Amino acid sequence: MSTARRGHPPHENGVNGDRDDEREEEGDEGEEEEEEVEEEPRLKYQRLGGSVPAILSTDAAAAIAVADRMVALGTHNGTLHILDFQGNQVKEIAAHTTTINDISFDVDGEYIGSCSDDGTVAISSLFTDEKLKFEYHRPMKAIALDPNYSRNYRRFATGGLAGQVLVLTKKTWGGGYNKKVLRDGEGPIHSMKWRTDLLAWANDAGVKVHDMKTDKGIAFIERPKGIPRPEFLVPHLVWQDDTVLVIGWGTSVKIAAIRTDLSHGLNGIQRTITTASSEKYVDIVGSFQTGYHISGIAPFGDLLVVLAYIPDKDDREKKFSTSVPSRQGTAQRPEIHLVSWKNDELTTDALPIHGYEHYKAKDYALVHAPFSGSSNAGGQWVAGDEPLYYIVSPKDIVVAKPRDAEDHIAWLLQHGWHEKALAAVEAGQGRTELLDEVGSRYLDHLIIERKYAEAAQLCPKLLRGSPSAWERWVFHFAHLRQLPVLVPYIPTENPQLSDTAYEVALVALTTNPSFHELLLTTVKIWPPTLYTASPVISAIEPQLNSSSMTDPLKEALAELYVVNGQYEKAFSLYAELLKPEVFEFIEKYNLHDAIHDKVVNLMILDSKRAVHLLIQHRDIIPPYEIVEQLLHTSKNCDKKYLLHLYLHALFETDIHAGKDFHDMQVELYADYEPRMLLPFLRTSQHYRLDKAYEIFAQKELVMEQVFVLGRMGNAKEALSTIINKLEAIDKAVEFVMEQHDEELWEELIRQCLQKPEMVGMLLEHTVGNLDPLYIVSLVPDGLEIPRLRDRLVKIVTDYRTETSLRNGCNDILKADCVNLLVKYYHEARRGVYMASMDEEVHGNRVDDGSSRGSERSSSVRALDIKSRTRCGARCCLCFDPLPIQDVSVIVFYCCHAYHLSCLEGGLELMKSNINQDSDNGSDDDGGSPLGESSMRCVLCTTAAA
Repeated sequence: MSTARRGHPPHENGVNGDRDDEREEEGDEGEEEEEEVEEEPRLKYQRLGGSVPAILSTDAAAAIAVADRMVALGTHNGTLHILDFQGNQVKEIAAHTTTINDISFDVDGEYIGSCSDDGTVAISSLFTDEKLKFEYHRPMKAIALDPNYSRNYRRFATGGLAGQVLVLTKKTWGGGYNKKVLRDGEGPIHSMKWRTDLLAWANDAGVKVHDMKTDKGIAFIERPKGIPRPEFLVPHLVWQDDTVLVIGWGTSVKIAAIRTDLSHGLNGIQRTITTASSEKYVDIVGSFQTGYHISGIAPFGDLLVVLAYIPDKDDREKKFSTSVPSRQGTAQRPEIHLVSWKNDELTTDALPIHGYEHYKAKDYALVHAPFSGSSNAGGQWVAGDEPLYYIVSPKDIVVAKPRDAEDHIAWLLQHGWHEKALAAVEAGQGRTELLDEVGSRYLDHLIIERKYAEAAQLCPKLLRGSPSAWERWVFHFAHLRQLPVLVPYIPTENPQLSDTAYEVALVALTTNPSFHELLLTTVKIWPPTLYTASPVISAIEPQLNSSSMTDPLKEALAELYVVNGQYEKAFSLYAELLKPEVFEFIEKYNLHDAIHDKVVNLMILDSKRAVHLLIQHRDIIPPYEIVEQLLHTSKNCDKKYLLHLYLHALFETDIHAGKDFHDMQVELYADYEPRMLLPFLRTSQHYRLDKAYEIFAQKELVMEQVFVLGRMGNAKEALSTIINKLEAIDKAVEFVMEQHDEELWEELIRQCLQKPEMVGMLLEHTVGNLDPLYIVSLVPDGLEIPRLRDRLVKIVTDYRTETSLRNGCNDILKADCVNLLVKYYHEARRGVYMASMDEEVHGNRVDDGSSRGSERSSSVRALDIKSRTRCGARCCLCFDPLPIQDVSVIVFYCCHAYHLSCLEGGLELMKSNINQDSDNGSDDDGGSPLGESSMRCVLCTTAAA
């Protein structure tokens, strides 16, 4: 047998009860008890209400039967109460005068039969006035209506203390009933059940099964040995289906299967019962003993439901006798055992029946609702067709039925298995409304267990889209001061909560530095339309100068300032935090006026972008203010380098903008960028030469010293510095050339003559500047100059090359000049015709295509020349203004301009004069210039002639 867990009996109101702790395990007191594994009950219990409490308050229940549509309750005063399934009385039948022992319905639930200790059997129609009553003068203990009672000649079977099994059938003619005795002389009949064509009854000898169709006995099953007489432990018969009979008697359970062939029994049990018919026989397919008395038995699918009566401990230590236990008022609670055919117990539930202490085993009864149609084939139930079980005691009726999904979920919650309960609901078990209840109880459980983080993580799944539920839990977490763990899961849409809920959440994150990172993340993620920033800002601002202020909190405050439109305050915090995006922030919100006191922060953050910003807006932030901040900052940075970067960029942008700081800039260049010194020194005029020279001398910047000495007018010292420190003749020569001082050349030669190597180097660099022969003539006799021969050869070669190049260049230059002059002369003699507006219009109508382009080009040229005409835009002959209507103008490249009529008259006059000269014998050695062109400048031609 498997270990059974004692279940929970029902409360007075019908809800599940508590565990029966009264039973004790058998065995020695020193033996350690094994911890029982708690299993979920299979059944749930509820007291039958309605009219039942009132009925049993004045009477006692004696028998019960269940049909498809109603329940029949028989009492000790002989009354039949027809009830609905809620216990409400539908009909009352005064059938007998004393205790009703058995009740039977037909399969249609239209007729009901009952028998009583008064010796009567009553059969009544539930829907008509038809009633029958039979007198037998001996107590009748069992009755069974033919399942097809109304269609099968009103047949029924009954039996009692007389020991006869009577079958009565209504006569076809003449009225009355035919009575037939199926069995006699084997003791009182204690129980009787009819299913299809099979009638089973139990007497003192055992259980017999009779085939009513063939009127033949099928099997006889002996009464279990060692059990009390049937009047103390009544045998219980129940048909599980049309071919399986379950027998519970005393402490024995047998399952008998009706067969129609000679095969072996189920479960490997051989057929052991001799049958009276070769057509049908019985196999005992299951059999076991119990440790309790059986007060009722019923099928439960492929399991059995057993109503157990627990005898007293003293009685259990004795063997069963033929008498009932003598002790009264000490009985234990009856129990419902759910067992398999092999007696494997699945669950055990103790029932707190009213007055159970005084009841005996035979005072209880267990019946179940009949199977409906084919849905119960094999004892299995389809969904929605689960059976009902009625546990009857004299003063109480309890209804048991299989637990459903909601019961399963409630049991899981009751035992603290909230996660399993949640999984069951999510799997679709039970109503969807259960998710809210299960979720709420699960969260409550986690809160009690102080598992706040786990509870917060489950909120999205459990609260789903309910704004009210979310807000309720937000405020509950806030009350517990655990709201920060819930903040990451608070929804911002679907559903959207009230702005107060979001503000409470944000304020809660400001209270502890460990939450500041989460606050920053939340402020960045949550849309600003969800909340008002002012309450959160008010919660943060008092912490600005306290030890609890952290960088994340500052950044979160800056984000809230942005939400609130306080951009300058936001910028101040961004600059303090050295946020890279501060530059875009300045441009986006035009905060250039706000950067006055944040220069150092911006330079530390990104000097390149900061310098560009400061120079671009130097009208707003003057250079002296920036220099002052950088010089006196207490921040940990290389302030001189930052100052150098700014002043250098400022100098490149405007050489005069930072003139007041050029002395400082000389030192900064010397420290950080010496290569930029010379360009700076050459360009700037705003630094002190003596101070600059001191700096260069300290840092041994020779070229810079030379430049400053040159600026100071001390050229000889500068030249000496180049020669003695740099020993660079090329630079010395370059320096002397820049000074344009002949005496420096002499000084250069003089100083070089002191070093033979210098003389040789000087010879190499004097070509084009000094006469090498002059230098050689000054060399003292006996002075050994390294590589003198090679250098002289090179000097001569270079000189010849230079001379040749100069001559060639001169020739080319002269030829170019002649060619250009000739070309200019010819071009200058050509005139440019400028037509009047009427002529231009006429020309445009006649000409098109390329001619139009030529006129445009000529017009452009004419206008160009006109802008440079001499004589003040007047004709050079008549001196009238050139723009006269309908008069064309001619302009020559010599910039002389004429009216066309004036020019033609002047040319005619010149021709006549020339002709006169020719007649006088003048020679024409190359033709007259007038012969070259019909249009010539009169003034230039006259001057040439």
